Amino acid sequence: MLLPTDDSAHPLAERFRTFIRHAPFPCVGAKSALSRGQMKVMVARDIGSGWDDLRIYPALLAFICRYRERPDLFQSFAVVFEGPHALSEEAFEDALWARLQSLSDKDHCLGQSYDPRVKADPDDPHFSVSLGGEGFFIVGLHPGASRPARRFETPVLVFNLHDQFERLRAQGRYERLRDSIVARDVAFAGSANPMLAQHGQLSAARQFSGRAVPEDWACPFQRREEAPPWDAQQVAADLRTGAFLAPQMDG
Repeated sequence: MLLPTDDSAHPLAERFRTFIRHAPFPCVGAKSALSRGQMKVMVARDIGSGWDDLRIYPALLAFICRYRERPDLFQSFAVVFEGPHALSEEAFEDALWARLQSLSDKDHCLGQSYDPRVKADPDDPHFSVSLGGEGFFIVGLHPGASRPARRFETPVLVFNLHDQFERLRAQGRYERLRDSIVARDVAFAGSANPMLAQHGQLSAARQFSGRAVPEDWACPFQRREEAPPWDAQQVAADLRTGAFLAPQMDG
């Protein structure tokens, strides 16, 4: 895996920030994350390729570590892909789930446990993709999106922490925030997003890509269940004690 890079000055990252700042953009949560300097943006190559998955995964882990050290509300992690510039909604959806499956497989391989607050079954109303022990709600954007709020010049995956939604619910702020976003989206697009559902009613997986999926839609995601080859906690403990340094290994 590769160490995370700082892509904040990349022209595509700046254009994505400008897109979020645009007044009609409805997601006030994303606007808050950006205005507070809490939206991490990285730039990757092609959403249809696994080329940058070994950059994306450790960058996500770094984002999680920063959040756990300072769990301020309204933090998000966005991966802006350089292409393709033309994708149907179905093709984007396929690419989105391919990337999430790849990241989940790496997470499992390293022995990361699934966030116990969410479910791994994409048909479960409490489903979230878990990475690094944290559940995420994913927002996909791309040039061919039917919803204006999901239409950016290149594909984007925005990772939003499930923990933040639960904290907002506990504070009695979630419903007001959601209602504000829905009202702004109606003003922006002229209609409500048909895929929106109240928490706990339908799986959030149906909302990730932004496509209006049919009732018989089946999510392709599947968390691996076999025993992982690595124990993430043991590897971390060994790293702290220097177990992988050459002198210790020679002994």
